[in-house]
Amino acid sequence: MNSLLPRTEAAKLLVDVATGRKSADTVIRNGRWVNVHSGEIIPNTDVAIVAGRFAYVGPDASHAVGDETLIIDARDRYLVPGLCDAHMHVESGMVTVTEFARAVIPHGTTSMFIDPHEIGNVLGLAGVKLMHDEAMDLPINVFVQMPSCVPSAPGLENAGAALGVADVEEAMRWPNIIGLGEVMNFPGVANNDPTMVGAIRAAVAAGKTVGGHYASPDLGLAFHGYVAGGPADDHEGTRVEDAVARVRQGMRSMLRLGSAWYDVAPQIKAVTELGLDPRYFILCTDDSHSGTLINDGHMNRVVRHAIAQGLKPIHAIQMATLNTAEHFGLERELGSITPGRRADMIITSDLVQLPIEQVIAQGTLLAENSALVADIQPATYPASSMDTVNMKRDLRAADFDIKAPDAKATQVRARVIGVIENQAPTAALERDLAVDNGIVQSSAEQDVCQIALVERHRATGGVVNAFVSGFGYNKPCAVASTVAHDSHHMIVVGTNHEDMVLAANKLREVGGGVTLFSQGKQLALVELPIAGLMSLERAEVVAKKAQQLVNAMSECGCTLNNAYMQHSLLALVVIPELRISDIGLIDVTTFSQTSLFVDFPA
Repeated sequence: MNSLLPRTEAAKLLVDVATGRKSADTVIRNGRWVNVHSGEIIPNTDVAIVAGRFAYVGPDASHAVGDETLIIDARDRYLVPGLCDAHMHVESGMVTVTEFARAVIPHGTTSMFIDPHEIGNVLGLAGVKLMHDEAMDLPINVFVQMPSCVPSAPGLENAGAALGVADVEEAMRWPNIIGLGEVMNFPGVANNDPTMVGAIRAAVAAGKTVGGHYASPDLGLAFHGYVAGGPADDHEGTRVEDAVARVRQGMRSMLRLGSAWYDVAPQIKAVTELGLDPRYFILCTDDSHSGTLINDGHMNRVVRHAIAQGLKPIHAIQMATLNTAEHFGLERELGSITPGRRADMIITSDLVQLPIEQVIAQGTLLAENSALVADIQPATYPASSMDTVNMKRDLRAADFDIKAPDAKATQVRARVIGVIENQAPTAALERDLAVDNGIVQSSAEQDVCQIALVERHRATGGVVNAFVSGFGYNKPCAVASTVAHDSHHMIVVGTNHEDMVLAANKLREVGGGVTLFSQGKQLALVELPIAGLMSLERAEVVAKKAQQLVNAMSECGCTLNNAYMQHSLLALVVIPELRISDIGLIDVTTFSQTSLFVDFPA
């Protein structure tokens, strides 16, 4: 592979190649240059590459061709900058950083901005450092945002670790840290919480970008206080007014299309219908399941989707390239096919459907016809990152009993977490549930299952029980997962206690993962031994196992799109309205614990 030189060291060589005094490593001939700076598509363009960077982009690069120059004929196809994912969590793919990169390179992704707060919640700063170091060894650009909120909502949950201002200050000195990860504690920012103020101050002092996460529909004073506090972007909008408000306040509005979050379509109307400047909008994925990566795509999928909503192709490409680079202060390094930038490029025959025919990253051809051609070796993780399912003991059926507040009652009115398909927020529902021998029952007729959060970091033996609606299970079953954003305890959702016990204890046995049991039989298992979040296997293998999980959920009656992603967010106590944590049921509209039963105190 060509070695990427720092721009300062490569400058003289770039000039020599551009002027014909030295030959290029690679020359691409006869392309249609998608120029994201000018918004043009320029035919009959050649590109010369040396030391992993673009040296010349113009009508004829014959002067840069030498005896050893690799020639690639674009054959009048489009030359598109390599795609950038502006906000994402590798752990959501259930694979390592290396395996994630292997999966997305064939889809044209050459830059990722990752926030490893999932592993941070389990292993603390040491876990973040593991992913930081791994990212630096890859042939594409993987920048790391230091997690800002571990745990995401102090006082409302207890994670496996806690990161403070001193940790943020230390990480800001690491070479591959690009900014502060999404600041999820938005009430803390609006109320000048010292930890939030200190973390943001440390990032700003280091000249880094502060990521945002304002997961509330309230665009009043709390929103204005949040913006004033320093976050520079936000990906939690779901409505056109959310996108408009953020851009008007000087933030970048990040529009996400993940495996289960479909927030581009309503918000892109700010550009396509209201006429806002597209340069202040950025596309991202946030959370992508391994099955999505292998079967559907990555940022190419997001760009195609945005174009399908009526966005001009050049604007969609800007939102996935130059806009992202400028936002992170990397406009002189990546995001366009222009001299001096890292030589990251896609060659495609169609800007609308965006087939990824060739992928060049840092000057090296990595993929052709949607297949990886580069040899990228698997990563290794230390023993200290394994065996993190630290439960006190195996669970019993009685651990999932929910006692009625009145022992004589035959029915109670309970608060129920309502899953909303293709969105991260939940609904706060209320349902009347039967009581049998003092134990509150779930209700298949009302699509109400039981949900349990099992503490797995400190072996406290704690189990918190509640109810959830929206999965549609019509057969006896239980799904357990040690991926439970963001504190990553174990979440078990089931129709009966017997399957819930089997599922939970299976994950204790294998050291973490996701499993589904139905009527005493295991129908699916994805082992995730790294922090209970990531697999040691290839992405293709994980995707196959994940598909077995999807199929098993469907066999049990679930029709939700990417239901597992919805399952994994049920403990995310920074997104309204109702969530579960290790301390109880959480009302995220008030950021306080609430009672499971209506008219009874918590």
